[in-house]
Amino acid sequence: MKILITGSNGLLGQKLVEFCIEKSIDFIATSSGDNRNPLCPLMNYKSMDITNGDAVEQIIFESSPTHVIHTAAITNVDYCQLHPDECEKVNNNAAQFLAETCEKLNIHFQFLSTDFVFDGEKGNYSEEDEVNPLSIYGASKAATENFLIHGDYKNWSIVRTIIVYGKGNNLSRSNLIVWAKESLENGIAMKIIDDQFRAPTFVDDLAQACLEIITREATGIYNISGPETYSIFEIVSKIAAHFDYSLENVERISSLTLNQPAKRPSKTGFNIAKAKNELNYSPRTIEESLELIFH
Repeated sequence: MKILITGSNGLLGQKLVEFCIEKSIDFIATSSGDNRNPLCPLMNYKSMDITNGDAVEQIIFESSPTHVIHTAAITNVDYCQLHPDECEKVNNNAAQFLAETCEKLNIHFQFLSTDFVFDGEKGNYSEEDEVNPLSIYGASKAATENFLIHGDYKNWSIVRTIIVYGKGNNLSRSNLIVWAKESLENGIAMKIIDDQFRAPTFVDDLAQACLEIITREATGIYNISGPETYSIFEIVSKIAAHFDYSLENVERISSLTLNQPAKRPSKTGFNIAKAKNELNYSPRTIEESLELIFH
């Protein structure tokens, strides 16, 4: 087994590299630009622009992986809404080209997707629920899902996830849990919405699930998230309670007051029974993960 990871400078990419090293799994880490992950040996790293089809094909041909885990994407939902052409190029076109290259070489293609493929009307979504994205970001992920689901090539897996969090090195952006913990610790004023509900996912759990799918030669869709769904305000409150921080500088607000360019689903969260049954997936609670991140 040899895994090619896209987006290896990102939070999930870094954790996949770490686990591959721990488990002695052969891998090639790729990202745009230089290697920013000090845990990733330079001999295992290749710079790759996923929007350059020729470069992608050449690197995959040269590397000869058995599996590709595609984590690279533009995940800033509002940026995607304001830059739809760029979003389509990176999140949709590049993913489809990677999948087509994998098909040529009979490589397993694993695609990282999102809860934002759903409209948030019911929550607790299963793998069989119908997608209905509200944003350009969600639509870009749903388009790639549909490309895989309705294509002739079946050696693929889709891993949907929700608000991935944890600690990494030299990340281009923070994540909700780390940002909230640092802000609470330093008494920084925060406005936190209380009308959107998510099941945040500890990056260690997500990376483990991604590798478990590959190890088991599993295919199809897997919803992978944290075990519990809370409002964003409740998530921040849990962090405050865990570390005994004050909430005096935290203001509860409605998402309507933010006037964000992209519409978000009001309530997602996943039914993770399939992952538990087929992958032995056992995600940690927010409190359990906080102990591991900030020990």
